[in-house]
Amino acid sequence: MGLSNAQYDTIVRMYEDRQNHNRHLLQNRFEEVYDKIPAYRDLEDSISAVSVIQGKKYLMGDENALEDLKGIIADLTLQKKQALAAFGFPKDYLEPIYDCNECNDTGYVDGRKCRCFKQAMISLLYEQSNIRNLLEIENFTNLSYEYFQGEDLERFENAVNQCKKFVENFNSDYHNLFFYGTVGTGKSFLSNCIAKEVLERGNSVIYFSSTQFFDNISKYSFDYKGKEELSQVYDDIYNCDLLIIDDLGTELTNTFVASQLFACLNERNIRKHSTIISTNLSLEELRNRYSDRIFSRITSNYNVCKLSGPDIRIQKKIGKRNK
Repeated sequence: MGLSNAQYDTIVRMYEDRQNHNRHLLQNRFEEVYDKIPAYRDLEDSISAVSVIQGKKYLMGDENALEDLKGIIADLTLQKKQALAAFGFPKDYLEPIYDCNECNDTGYVDGRKCRCFKQAMISLLYEQSNIRNLLEIENFTNLSYEYFQGEDLERFENAVNQCKKFVENFNSDYHNLFFYGTVGTGKSFLSNCIAKEVLERGNSVIYFSSTQFFDNISKYSFDYKGKEELSQVYDDIYNCDLLIIDDLGTELTNTFVASQLFACLNERNIRKHSTIISTNLSLEELRNRYSDRIFSRITSNYNVCKLSGPDIRIQKKIGKRNK
């Protein structure tokens, strides 16, 4: 399921917009510095002027001109850094600004698609462009323990610790998470917290509701013309750095769904790519709805976290009404 020309153009425009935005932001920073530190522009002008002077000397036969130029520029550059520091600016304040420091917002590294480009493809192909907006709200910064008490609080604290370890060791240690428990107890929220951290570390993430996950597979599985597209879907699902399946059990479960779920869990385990699954099902319901082998895969290869307590969404609504 490759990109259409229109989709590819959309991503290219995204990079162009990103570059223009960051260039404009950097220009504003320069103007701010020039306004607060008039001497800074003088130092930059001095570098330009001395470069011309030393260049002429070199052309006239002064073999030491270029070496002298290096020393002069080094001294003027140090003065620029000292001027920034004296007025409280970070030392890298006027360095080029990039959203992705791996590809410098070009989308490519050594002729190959950067991780950020691959994630842009994933977001476009699987209609996940709204995920980033959601992650601006649902992240560790906005995490709260106020809706939990007693055993419920202990379970939530344990789950949060598991999530932070998951993120911390993501690039060095293969592991999976399985959240289960009652509705509205933070399962999806914690998945989103992890997604944001993993994305910001340059990894690819595919986020599906359970219904979306099986719909994407079935859309091409029963279309004899869709073999190539199905192969691409499987490749994305099996090879992305992190796969999140949210609300397992909300889909219409049948033998096709069970077989596809097992194939996914098994293949990602073989390839050592991490997966997060959340569900409102109990462990007993999980086994009864799917199969013993799926139950075994999850309980053997996943850190299982049970969450319980009041429905946080309802509690928040009640709290707003009482204000």
